[in-house]
Amino acid sequence: MTHPTHEPLQIAYSPCPNDTFVFDALAHGRVPGAPALDVTFADIDITNGMAERGEFDVLKVSYAVLPYVLGEYTLLPCGGALGRGCGPLVLTREPGPGAGGDSPAAGGAGLAGRTVAVPSERSTAYLLFRLWAADTVPGGVGEIVVMPFHEIMPAVRDGKVDAGLVIHEARFTYQNYGLHKLADMGEHWERTTGLPIPLGAIIARRSLGAEALGRLADSIRASVRAAWDDPEVSRPYVMAHAQEMDPAVADQHIGLYVNEFTADLGENGYAAVRGLLTRAAAEGLVPPLGRDALAFP
Repeated sequence: MTHPTHEPLQIAYSPCPNDTFVFDALAHGRVPGAPALDVTFADIDITNGMAERGEFDVLKVSYAVLPYVLGEYTLLPCGGALGRGCGPLVLTREPGPGAGGDSPAAGGAGLAGRTVAVPSERSTAYLLFRLWAADTVPGGVGEIVVMPFHEIMPAVRDGKVDAGLVIHEARFTYQNYGLHKLADMGEHWERTTGLPIPLGAIIARRSLGAEALGRLADSIRASVRAAWDDPEVSRPYVMAHAQEMDPAVADQHIGLYVNEFTADLGENGYAAVRGLLTRAAAEGLVPPLGRDALAFP
């Protein structure tokens, strides 16, 4: 089955600055020859569920959800978020032993048997956290509590949970809550693998057909380049959806998450994705990937 060319593609991505920056030109018809889009905004825990139910033609999802959806969807080689120095953080009210230090096990001992709030169990952040904990927390963490990510820092501050796993702009704002960084999941991943951190993926229905999928990938790349060429053009779209975020924080967010891997995953990007999902499968956190599961049509 191929998608009728005159119908817009149903796409869902987050209102976060990196997504609106990447898709601005494409969503507003400024990429010649690109497919039309019908955009829905949803946070990534929602889009993960949409993908698992087979809703929408194109979605931004966590890399952690790929093993569950690659039967129906294919991973696009561009448009997503990988990076260095941008991993999730574990935060606590009090500085822990070795908190934020350079040893691979920095802070891990302090979490043994403790309650940790996480934004989703189907997230790359959660996989990175579990891989870190497997290496560094003797006996493992205690209860895992899932809550919307904007509630996590207040919950840690108020003592409702012992620690919180945070993502996105919380990297830049956690000090405002009087919290301390116990450990950086990204630092641990990069130290142990040498690879970038795979965070968010763009997936599209395989049934669109190879030609349409190739055109979509080319269009996303063109949209990324347009945003880089003239960042001010995308600013109204970015700030309209940035949920009262300070413009300087929005710029930091874009600088961190929109990079060479957004334009093209490349060899290192694919190695990072494969490495994360292979390690997670070995820990029993996700189903194993098929041999050609990540191949683009």
